[in-house]
Amino acid sequence: MAAMEIAMQVASGVGAALILTAFFLLQRGRWTTVGTAYLWFNLLGAATLTAVAVWDRRVGFIALEGCWALVSLWAIAVPRRTS
Repeated sequence: MAAMEIAMQVASGVGAALILTAFFLLQRGRWTTVGTAYLWFNLLGAATLTAVAVWDRRVGFIALEGCWALVSLWAIAVPRRTS
């Protein structure tokens, strides 16, 4: 396996680990959907997986992870109003 392929596998694992960690901590009640850490873990994980999908030319995953990253970025940039 070439060095770039190994790097992409590692990046893929890191991206998935970030998203899954956020999901796990959300499910355990440690984080909330509007928490900064939750949103950043989702953004960084999705952006990493988007980059891997682009490198691997996987259109479906580019769309999925790209949208996930954009929604996370939107949530960070435009916080929800609380009433």
